[in-house]
Amino acid sequence: MIYDLILASASPRRKEMFLEHGYHPAIIPSDIEETLPVPMTPSETVMFLSLKKALDVSGKLEEKGSLTHQLIIASDTIVFLPGGSLSQAGEVMGKPKDEDDAFRMLSALRNNTHLVISGVCLIDVSAETKMCFSDTTKITFGDYSDEDLRAYLRTPEAYDKAGAYAIQGTFEKYVTSINGSRLNVIGFPWEKFEKKAAKYL
Repeated sequence: MIYDLILASASPRRKEMFLEHGYHPAIIPSDIEETLPVPMTPSETVMFLSLKKALDVSGKLEEKGSLTHQLIIASDTIVFLPGGSLSQAGEVMGKPKDEDDAFRMLSALRNNTHLVISGVCLIDVSAETKMCFSDTTKITFGDYSDEDLRAYLRTPEAYDKAGAYAIQGTFEKYVTSINGSRLNVIGFPWEKFEKKAAKYL
Protein backbone atom coordinates (compact mmCIF):
# COMPACT_ATOMS: atom_id res chain seq x y z
CA MET A 1 0.00 0.00 0.00
CA ILE A 2 1.46 3.34 -1.10
CA TYR A 3 -0.54 5.60 1.19
CA ASP A 4 -1.60 5.47 4.82
CA LEU A 5 -5.40 5.35 4.73
CA ILE A 6 -7.54 7.43 7.05
CA LEU A 7 -11.24 6.65 7.20
CA ALA A 8 -13.24 9.71 8.23
CA SER A 9 -16.10 7.63 9.57
CA ALA A 10 -17.17 5.86 12.73
CA SER A 11 -19.36 3.46 10.72
CA PRO A 12 -18.56 -0.13 11.75
CA ARG A 13 -19.80 -1.35 8.35
CA ARG A 14 -17.33 0.81 6.43
CA LYS A 15 -14.46 -0.20 8.72
CA GLU A 16 -15.36 -3.89 8.32
CA MET A 17 -15.44 -3.50 4.54
CA PHE A 18 -11.89 -2.15 4.48
CA LEU A 19 -10.65 -4.89 6.81
CA GLU A 20 -12.33 -7.57 4.69
CA HIS A 21 -10.43 -6.27 1.66
CA GLY A 22 -7.11 -6.33 3.47
CA TYR A 23 -6.78 -2.66 4.43
CA HIS A 24 -6.34 -1.32 7.95
CA PRO A 25 -7.22 2.37 7.91
CA ALA A 26 -6.82 4.70 10.86
CA ILE A 27 -10.26 5.79 12.06
CA ILE A 28 -10.70 9.55 12.59
CA PRO A 29 -14.43 10.33 12.56
CA SER A 30 -15.70 13.69 11.42
CA ASP A 31 -18.12 15.54 13.68
CA ILE A 32 -19.48 18.08 11.20
CA GLU A 33 -23.10 19.17 11.05
CA GLU A 34 -24.60 17.50 8.00
CA THR A 35 -26.20 20.65 6.59
CA LEU A 36 -26.31 22.05 3.06
CA PRO A 37 -25.71 25.71 2.12
CA VAL A 38 -28.12 25.51 -0.83
CA PRO A 39 -30.58 22.91 -2.22
CA MET A 40 -28.76 20.11 -4.04
CA THR A 41 -29.57 16.97 -5.98
CA PRO A 42 -29.19 13.68 -4.07
CA SER A 43 -25.84 12.89 -5.71
CA GLU A 44 -24.57 16.42 -5.12
CA THR A 45 -25.70 16.15 -1.49
CA VAL A 46 -23.67 13.03 -0.70
CA MET A 47 -20.59 14.32 -2.50
CA PHE A 48 -20.80 17.69 -0.72
CA LEU A 49 -21.19 16.08 2.71
CA SER A 50 -18.33 13.67 1.97
CA LEU A 51 -16.08 16.57 1.02
CA LYS A 52 -17.14 18.44 4.16
CA LYS A 53 -16.22 15.42 6.30
CA ALA A 54 -12.88 14.90 4.54
CA LEU A 55 -11.92 18.57 4.93
CA ASP A 56 -12.86 18.43 8.61
CA VAL A 57 -10.52 15.50 9.23
CA SER A 58 -7.80 17.13 7.11
CA GLY A 59 -8.05 20.18 9.37
CA LYS A 60 -7.72 18.01 12.48
CA LEU A 61 -4.56 16.41 11.09
CA GLU A 62 -3.13 19.79 10.16
CA GLU A 63 -3.68 21.04 13.72
CA LYS A 64 -1.70 18.07 14.99
CA GLY A 65 1.04 18.67 12.42
CA SER A 66 0.64 15.12 11.12
CA LEU A 67 0.01 15.75 7.43
CA THR A 68 2.22 13.27 5.60
CA HIS A 69 1.69 10.65 2.88
CA GLN A 70 -1.94 10.00 3.73
CA LEU A 71 -5.22 9.49 1.92
CA ILE A 72 -8.36 10.67 3.71
CA ILE A 73 -11.51 8.79 2.72
CA ALA A 74 -14.92 10.19 3.62
CA SER A 75 -18.35 8.93 2.62
CA ASP A 76 -22.03 9.68 3.00
CA THR A 77 -25.05 7.55 2.04
CA ILE A 78 -28.71 8.42 1.58
CA VAL A 79 -31.85 6.67 0.44
CA PHE A 80 -33.83 8.55 -2.19
CA LEU A 81 -37.46 7.75 -2.98
CA PRO A 82 -38.41 9.39 -6.29
CA GLY A 83 -41.75 11.17 -6.06
CA GLY A 84 -41.82 10.63 -2.31
CA SER A 85 -44.05 12.18 0.29
CA LEU A 86 -42.13 15.43 0.79
CA SER A 87 -42.44 16.73 -2.77
CA GLN A 88 -42.97 15.70 -6.34
CA ALA A 89 -39.19 15.72 -6.74
CA GLY A 90 -38.81 12.93 -4.21
CA GLU A 91 -37.78 12.35 -0.62
CA VAL A 92 -34.27 12.04 0.75
CA MET A 93 -34.17 9.62 3.68
CA GLY A 94 -31.38 9.75 6.20
CA LYS A 95 -31.23 7.89 9.50
CA PRO A 96 -34.60 7.72 11.28
CA LYS A 97 -35.15 9.97 14.29
CA ASP A 98 -37.22 7.39 16.16
CA GLU A 99 -39.47 4.34 15.67
CA ASP A 100 -42.33 6.35 14.16
CA ASP A 101 -39.98 7.94 11.64
CA ALA A 102 -38.52 4.54 10.74
CA PHE A 103 -42.04 3.12 10.33
CA ARG A 104 -42.96 6.00 8.02
CA MET A 105 -39.87 5.46 5.86
CA LEU A 106 -40.29 1.71 5.50
CA SER A 107 -44.00 2.09 4.81
CA ALA A 108 -43.14 4.46 1.95
CA LEU A 109 -40.57 1.99 0.56
CA ARG A 110 -43.05 -0.94 0.59
CA ASN A 111 -43.89 -2.23 -2.91
CA ASN A 112 -41.74 0.54 -4.31
CA THR A 113 -38.38 1.24 -5.96
CA HIS A 114 -35.84 3.55 -4.38
CA LEU A 115 -32.23 4.60 -4.91
CA VAL A 116 -29.32 4.23 -2.51
CA ILE A 117 -26.78 6.93 -3.31
CA SER A 118 -23.32 7.12 -1.75
CA GLY A 119 -20.79 9.88 -2.13
CA VAL A 120 -17.07 9.45 -1.54
CA CYS A 121 -14.39 12.10 -1.29
CA LEU A 122 -10.66 11.38 -1.31
CA ILE A 123 -8.07 13.90 -0.18
CA ASP A 124 -4.39 13.28 -0.89
CA VAL A 125 -2.99 15.42 1.88
CA SER A 126 0.59 15.43 0.58
CA ALA A 127 -0.41 16.71 -2.88
CA GLU A 128 -3.42 18.69 -1.62
CA THR A 129 -5.62 17.11 -4.29
CA LYS A 130 -9.29 16.17 -3.93
CA MET A 131 -11.54 13.79 -5.83
CA CYS A 132 -15.24 13.17 -5.22
CA PHE A 133 -17.64 10.76 -6.89
CA SER A 134 -20.98 9.07 -6.27
CA ASP A 135 -22.52 5.68 -6.95
CA THR A 136 -26.20 4.70 -7.20
CA THR A 137 -27.95 1.37 -6.62
CA LYS A 138 -31.61 0.78 -7.44
CA ILE A 139 -33.54 -1.35 -4.94
CA THR A 140 -37.11 -2.66 -5.15
CA PHE A 141 -38.97 -3.93 -2.08
CA GLY A 142 -41.91 -6.29 -2.15
CA ASP A 143 -44.80 -6.41 0.27
CA TYR A 144 -44.69 -6.65 4.07
CA SER A 145 -47.28 -6.01 6.73
CA ASP A 146 -47.38 -3.32 9.38
CA GLU A 147 -46.90 -6.13 11.91
CA ASP A 148 -43.72 -7.18 10.07
CA LEU A 149 -42.45 -3.61 10.33
CA ARG A 150 -43.24 -3.25 14.02
CA ALA A 151 -41.44 -6.53 14.74
CA TYR A 152 -38.42 -5.37 12.75
CA LEU A 153 -38.37 -2.02 14.53
CA ARG A 154 -38.20 -3.75 17.90
CA THR A 155 -34.66 -4.78 16.89
CA PRO A 156 -31.77 -2.26 16.87
CA GLU A 157 -30.97 -2.92 13.21
CA ALA A 158 -32.88 -0.02 11.64
CA TYR A 159 -31.87 2.98 13.68
CA ASP A 160 -28.39 3.92 12.50
CA LYS A 161 -28.99 3.40 8.80
CA ALA A 162 -30.29 5.61 6.02
CA GLY A 163 -33.78 4.53 5.04
CA ALA A 164 -34.16 2.57 8.29
CA TYR A 165 -33.05 -0.83 7.02
CA ALA A 166 -29.96 -3.01 6.59
CA ILE A 167 -29.79 -4.98 3.35
CA GLN A 168 -27.20 -7.25 4.96
CA GLY A 169 -29.60 -7.97 7.81
CA THR A 170 -33.01 -9.53 8.24
CA PHE A 171 -34.74 -6.99 5.98
CA GLU A 172 -32.98 -8.43 2.94
CA LYS A 173 -35.80 -10.98 2.54
CA TYR A 174 -38.09 -8.16 1.35
CA VAL A 175 -35.78 -7.17 -1.54
CA THR A 176 -37.22 -8.27 -4.88
CA SER A 177 -34.52 -6.75 -7.10
CA ILE A 178 -31.19 -4.94 -6.84
CA ASN A 179 -29.53 -3.14 -9.73
CA GLY A 180 -26.01 -1.98 -8.93
CA SER A 181 -23.52 -2.48 -6.13
CA ARG A 182 -24.81 -4.32 -3.07
CA LEU A 183 -21.84 -3.03 -1.08
CA ASN A 184 -22.98 0.49 -1.89
CA VAL A 185 -26.28 -0.29 -0.15
CA ILE A 186 -24.40 -1.57 2.89
CA GLY A 187 -22.74 1.82 3.06
CA PHE A 188 -19.71 2.14 0.79
CA PRO A 189 -19.34 1.75 -3.01
CA TRP A 190 -16.29 -0.47 -2.82
CA GLU A 191 -16.05 -1.48 -6.48
CA LYS A 192 -16.03 2.11 -7.73
CA PHE A 193 -13.71 3.19 -4.91
CA GLU A 194 -11.08 0.61 -5.89
CA LYS A 195 -11.07 1.89 -9.47
CA LYS A 196 -10.95 5.56 -8.51
CA ALA A 197 -8.34 5.09 -5.76
CA ALA A 198 -6.15 2.50 -7.53
CA LYS A 199 -3.07 4.74 -7.62
CA TYR A 200 -3.19 5.14 -3.84
CA LEU A 201 -3.67 1.50 -2.83
